[in-house]
Formats: sequence, structure tokens, C-alpha cells
Amino acid sequence: MEAPSTPTLVQSITQKSTKPVVPPQYIQPPENRPNNPHNQTPINHKIPTINLTADQNPNTLRQEITRACKDWGTFHVINHGVPLNLLDEIRKVGSFFFEELPMGERIKYACDPNSPATEGYGSRMLVASDDVVLDWRDYFDHHTFPVSRRSSSRWPHVPDNYREVVEEYSDQMKLLAQKVLGLISGSLGLSSSYIEDAMEELYQNITISYYPACPQPELTLGLQSHSDFGFITLLIQDNVAGLQVVKDGEWVTVDPVSHAVLVILGDQTEIITNGIYKSCQHRAITNANKPRLSVATFHDPAKTTTVTPAFEPHKYHQVLYGDYVSSWYTKGPNGKRNIDALLI
Repeated sequence: MEAPSTPTLVQSITQKSTKPVVPPQYIQPPENRPNNPHNQTPINHKIPTINLTADQNPNTLRQEITRACKDWGTFHVINHGVPLNLLDEIRKVGSFFFEELPMGERIKYACDPNSPATEGYGSRMLVASDDVVLDWRDYFDHHTFPVSRRSSSRWPHVPDNYREVVEEYSDQMKLLAQKVLGLISGSLGLSSSYIEDAMEELYQNITISYYPACPQPELTLGLQSHSDFGFITLLIQDNVAGLQVVKDGEWVTVDPVSHAVLVILGDQTEIITNGIYKSCQHRAITNANKPRLSVATFHDPAKTTTVTPAFEPHKYHQVLYGDYVSSWYTKGPNGKRNIDALLI
């Protein structure tokens, strides 16, 4: 079998010259460029934070979930049950891989750059095309659920606890995802297991993203505007801001909250809730001074699953999830236009 070609990695670009410039394939068209990479969140636009502590009043919790899902499509959760030291550890092993491991060692874990969504170390997630603008980001993607998909032998072996940390993090994020999906279902008057049952079998990927400092951040995006194609994403950041979400037509910076987990609603949640709750359009901006690291855990159905709105009249066509994913990777992120194509 022919070995996959070596991927082009953003870190390798920044390390080749003492005064690197952004190559043309990373330069966004003017309409997509961030107006100000260091813009601040307006005072009246603050991401909701929901306390999941066991003694939270159920009615209050239901109201907060409803409001956050309707108004934002994203919210922080605290007292979420995931060990706080585990959040630190996943960031630590991720930082070690990208910042301490020599490129010659990292490249041994390279994914196939010609095939989208393959496991491993890479930079490009979309189908290859000359007119695709690339993100200023490198990543390591892990396939973690079902457990039969785990190929921990393909994950980094240093530091010594890397694989152990990723497996434990995977288990804890699945539990949190099930809890949040139950709250979302219940907030709509559905059984707490409705969305999880509709998924049939939960698929999970963990992507550690690394955004190197960019010499021309005004020209680039770390991650282009999109909504995630699955049900929910659970994300943690380091202390460098860079994630932005759309609120009332404005880009709002999501300031990192220590040991909180950010819940991001995906397109399948919008479909199954019949548009009562919206998926969250988001992007990542870059900066010239500091690299940034985030860990996103995606929770999706099997590709053979058909997702249908839970309420009538249906506002969205039902969709075979595998077809939706293929379309997303072929067409590119396109903001929220992928799901808009399913509107009846």
C-alpha cells in the first residue's frame, strides 16, 4: 500500500523563517477576515454559564438550558462532574505534543492529507481543492467511541500518560454529553433519553487543535466560520482567547472560563429540535503573540442513522447522517449554509 504523502503543517511554516509571512493559501477573502483580531466581547454579550451542581433547582436549570439553547446555541457548564485535574492533564499532554515533541517525531503520527477526517496529526480536514482557503491550525484527531474505534497504538506514546489521559477524558466527556443531551431533551418536554436514543449509537472524536502565533492575523482564520455537523461538541480552551460565536449578527469572543466546559450545539440538534434550538455558528481567530490550544470532543450518531425532527410540522427534511457529513466535507464549512439547505 502506498504511504500517504506528508501533510503541510502550519507549525512548519512558522519555523522555516525568522520573519515568516502567511502563504497565499491561508489568506482569507476580505469579507471573511476578522476586522480586529483583538476585539472585545460587548458588555451585553456574555456567554451563559450554567451550574450543573446536584442541588440546582430543576425548574431553574430547565429554564436556563432553554434560554441558552434558544438565544445562543452555546453555553458554559460548571460543576459538571469532570475531574478538574483531568481538564488540566489533557491540555498538558496536548501542549507537550505540539510544543515539546520534535517535528520529526510528531510527523510519525501524520494522517492522510488526501482523505478528510482520518485519525492522527494533520492540518487540513476538507477534501483537497485548489480554491479552498486553509485554516491556520494544526490538530490531532482521536477516534474514541465506540470503544472498538479506539486505536490508541496510533496515538502519541509520549508523555508516558498521553494515551491514559485521552482514554479517561473520552469516558468523562461521554458521561457529560449524555447528561447535557438529557437536559436538552427534558427542556423540550421530551423524555430525557430522547436525543440519545435517536442517535442509536454515540460516536465520539476528540480533536486537540493548536493555533500557532500568526505573523499576519488580520489576514487569516484559525478555523473558518461553521456550525458543527453532529449533535453536541464539548470544548475546553487554554487561557488564550480566540474562539468566537455569532450572536445577533455579531462575532462575540468566548473568553476562557477556568475549568468550565463549553457546550456547542450542532446541526443534528437543530434538526431534531425542529429549529427550536439552533446550532452555533463559530470560528477561531489568530493572534501574533501567543499560540492557542483547545480540545473539542464531538458527539455524533452513526453514519447510518437518519435524523428526523421530533415535532410537527417538520421544518427540516430528515437526513441520513453519513450523507450530511459527506456534503459538509465536500462543500466546506460555509457558515450555516449546510443546514440551511435542509429547510423545508
